[in-house]
Amino acid sequence: MTPVLSVDNVKKQFGGIVAVDGLDLEIESGEIVGLIGPNGAGKTTTLNLITGFLTPNEGRISLNGTEVTGDSPDSISKRGIGRTFQISKPFGRLSVYENLLVPNVSCGPTEQEARIDRLLQELHLEKVRENRADELSGGQKKLLELARVLMLEPDLILLDEPAAGINPALMDDIIDDIQRINEQGTAILVIEHDMSVISELCERVVVMNAGRNIASGAFEEIRGDETVREAYLGGT
Repeated sequence: MTPVLSVDNVKKQFGGIVAVDGLDLEIESGEIVGLIGPNGAGKTTTLNLITGFLTPNEGRISLNGTEVTGDSPDSISKRGIGRTFQISKPFGRLSVYENLLVPNVSCGPTEQEARIDRLLQELHLEKVRENRADELSGGQKKLLELARVLMLEPDLILLDEPAAGINPALMDDIIDDIQRINEQGTAILVIEHDMSVISELCERVVVMNAGRNIASGAFEEIRGDETVREAYLGGT
């Protein structure tokens, strides 16, 4: 089976700084994969490379078997990748509903409205449908950003620290939402520092350090890896 995402020997250099150094990464359809590592390991740079915000100096990136290296973020989005950010970026002056009209969906207005209604219900945002986005809590903004991504019905979603700044009670709901989205067939790559979230969500974990993939496997396997413990997990 062709992977949803294939990152082959990718390198990204900023002047004399090598942020990503010969990275290999694959995600299969239906997987939830965690991407962890210390600050400065190259995780967010990797997401920026995958989504076209940056172009690699070397290597290739493919989606569903089609090379997209150097393609624009818009083109890559249309090929089936959605992405959320560490800090949610809704259109603050627009309502929650209006934010979900922004994505360039490939369907007619009737299907678009039906998709919006379904996502507002599924992501617990129906009660704030007409609220301005800048009035939402941090957790609600994360849910709105996820809903906006899901409007595009992507094959793969990249989540950059979904637990950051979130009330623990709401985080339980977000974990449930991520699992439900995955069960519907969407592959997910998660960057997260909260290891309880990673252990609950991810079937497989990839560990980055100094721009390289230093380990990959189930959470319990990588937690016992001495190289990983020295680079990131310590006594976890």
